[in-house]
Amino acid sequence: MTQPASPARPVTDKIPPADGDKSPWWSVVFRADLRTLSLLGVLAALVVIGGVTEPDAFLDTDNLQLVLTQASVIGVVTVGMTFVIISGGIDLSVGAIVALASVWATTVATQDYGFAGILFTAVVVGLGCGLVNGLLIAYGGMVPFIATLAMLASGRGLALEITDGKTQMVTVDGVLKLGERDSYILGIPPLVMVFAAVTVVGWLLLNRTTFGRRSVAVGGNPEAARLAGIDVRRQRLYLYLLSGLCCGIAAFLLIILSGSGQNTNGNLYELDAIAAAIIGGTLLSGGRGTITGSVLGVLIFITIQNIFALNNLETAVQQIAKGAIIVAAVLVQRRTATT
Repeated sequence: MTQPASPARPVTDKIPPADGDKSPWWSVVFRADLRTLSLLGVLAALVVIGGVTEPDAFLDTDNLQLVLTQASVIGVVTVGMTFVIISGGIDLSVGAIVALASVWATTVATQDYGFAGILFTAVVVGLGCGLVNGLLIAYGGMVPFIATLAMLASGRGLALEITDGKTQMVTVDGVLKLGERDSYILGIPPLVMVFAAVTVVGWLLLNRTTFGRRSVAVGGNPEAARLAGIDVRRQRLYLYLLSGLCCGIAAFLLIILSGSGQNTNGNLYELDAIAAAIIGGTLLSGGRGTITGSVLGVLIFITIQNIFALNNLETAVQQIAKGAIIVAAVLVQRRTATT
């Protein structure tokens, strides 16, 4: 006698996950949202601390505008840095590029061309430095740490050579007026608007374009990205060009903010940008990161600086606090990466 056919398995049966797929997609989204909410909680706590310790000064409109304005310059740099780190790279030259772009854009010869000349020069110098970094790393085979360290040294040296150690004052009215209160729109400084625009463009570029997906793929597994048809070298070149562009924009914002160009501009910007990206959840090993998190990281650091300044705390204490925050962020990253 023939055995009766076994009943078909219901289509609702669950398929066991693959060995490499230990967590469903929704858990990744949950962790990302939880990280963002945590950063917002830290920022809110800092606002409360500032309001309690120095209520009149910290919560003053002028001070809040100052915090956002200061965050704008380093924030634009951090957007570019986030893309580079997501791809598995690093850029130690961003501060030097900002300095070089700011002094080159404020020479007497450049200022003769007015507002457009200063803006154009700052952006072109930033792009040029990013191009050199990208060519050395993507096509020259240099380690990003070494290539950008060399750019850091040479950029600082060239900025010092151009200025001869002196401050170059801006005389173009169109640039100076952007830093005045009369140019604020609904109480928002123009620098903050530029920062917001760069943030939105960066978010769209990372989350809604093939460029962003390729950047994540290159950072996650360069060999797999190559086998998938991605030109890894060209993608890395584009990423360092993007970082240089952000540095050029930041240099122009810094010129507006200070009304001058100095070879000391952008000092330690590379450390602040890397730290803000790490705080925001960007992995130093590449393959993961968010623009929103990086921006929140910038706001957290600038708020801490502002609170310390208002309470007359020493710079050394501020640096120690930064270091502690970075260590804590890395430990949290390691914890979430293993869950």
